[in-house]
Amino acid sequence: MHDPSPPELPLRWPRRSSAPSVDDAPAPPSSPVDGAPPQPSQPEVVVRTSTRRRKTATAFWEDGRIVVVLPSHVRRADRPELVEWLVARVLAQRPSAAASDEALARRAAALADRYVDGERPASIRWVTNQQKRWGSCTSTTREIRLSHRLRSVPEWVLDATIVHELAHLVHPDHSRAFHAIADRHPRQREAALFLEGYSLGLGSPEA
Repeated sequence: MHDPSPPELPLRWPRRSSAPSVDDAPAPPSSPVDGAPPQPSQPEVVVRTSTRRRKTATAFWEDGRIVVVLPSHVRRADRPELVEWLVARVLAQRPSAAASDEALARRAAALADRYVDGERPASIRWVTNQQKRWGSCTSTTREIRLSHRLRSVPEWVLDATIVHELAHLVHPDHSRAFHAIADRHPRQREAALFLEGYSLGLGSPEA
């Protein structure tokens, strides 16, 4: 998942007195630093190095995992703290970023009851193959798909996007009738502006 502004850490970060070692990729699923037993809510973490990155390290969502990219010149002994900090920042930006499709369905149901007269999709899920749009709804099958890039947006932006797609279950176009339903979410237009700015600033992280 590419974040709107993936957390980056300058290489001159406040260092602790000591740090354990970590290998280059992939890191243990639950902990990139100490290999602790997997935690149910902790996504897989993959650590990569890049010769193109010189001054910053970054982390972002990709296919349900957190990918950390470090400059290749960073010493192995210095990597654990970088990884730990970046993973924590990615998770803090959106604590529910690792939510399952089932959790997404529950969220959509609550929003449907509140804004879309209880309309239910046949399914709603995260996908990674939508790079040019935030969501899609197939009215014939009533399937909704949301781009993984939305995992890091604020809660209200995600909610507005879900309501937008739910409204397509009633009106598969962008007619006035459609917008009358979609705009029941009080921040629908604000969310559209947010995503417009998000897409302008969204670029593929260096790899």
